[in-house]
Amino acid sequence: MHNYRVAGFLLRIATPLECRLPEELRNMKPFEVPETAGETPLFTLQVVKDLPAVLAWPLFKTDDGPGFPEITIETYSDGYRFRFSALPGKPVAGIFLADKDFQQAQLQLTGVDDAFALNNALMLLFAFSSARKGALEMHASVVMNSGKGYLFLGKSGTGKSTHSSLWIKHIPGTELLNDDNPILKLEADGTARVYGSPWSGKTPCYKAMDVPVGAIVRIRQAPENHIQRLSPLQAYASLMASASGFRPFRELAEGWHQTLESLVGKVPCYTLDCLPDQAAAELCHKTVHG
Repeated sequence: MHNYRVAGFLLRIATPLECRLPEELRNMKPFEVPETAGETPLFTLQVVKDLPAVLAWPLFKTDDGPGFPEITIETYSDGYRFRFSALPGKPVAGIFLADKDFQQAQLQLTGVDDAFALNNALMLLFAFSSARKGALEMHASVVMNSGKGYLFLGKSGTGKSTHSSLWIKHIPGTELLNDDNPILKLEADGTARVYGSPWSGKTPCYKAMDVPVGAIVRIRQAPENHIQRLSPLQAYASLMASASGFRPFRELAEGWHQTLESLVGKVPCYTLDCLPDQAAAELCHKTVHG
């Protein structure tokens, strides 16, 4: 049994004696915790040799294009079946069954890429099982500065990681927290915090750390630098576009929407039209830090 704590939630992976977690899963190591008695995990993922046969119907298939993983979701009487491949048309790396609340799941590894399969199963389960618990798995790069976290949103290739790098280079005291999938969470006391996660894209940055959210900034490429604060409605749309999990489980949408609605009233959100230069980082920092 392997126990991990991500964004305050306990996650559990159960493996048979003959099955070891792949060495490539070292991204989970900073989040590993001792066995916790009496605490109910957010979810338990059981690695199995074979999955039971189920009669399932197609529900959703990703279509993000070349270079992105392909995920197929089917529904059956007791829950959902997921299949995922590292790239469209590539062999299936893992198949898992999850109950309707995403609290219990069984994963069958095919041996194609076990680390990829495990990480994707964990990411999907986290996004869905935390939907009603105030957490959002974001597609963002986030830095820490002066005890606060600053999230940079944007479509792939728009410069999120570049902007984080510019802060690290030009804004003293800046440190990268996560470069792809941080967890944005509304705490029980009403505060907003951002957490590092075991999933950080191509940048190996796996920090079991968290800080209050200072601001959220959507990055857009432009011929000159300009920053603008968003209205609550604009902020809601900006965050929703970068939050994982809105498709295709509409029954979970209410939880995500409630979290977003609360967050945009507590956290200042901006759009930064910018060049990939020092001036953009300094303009952003001066605006959001002030």
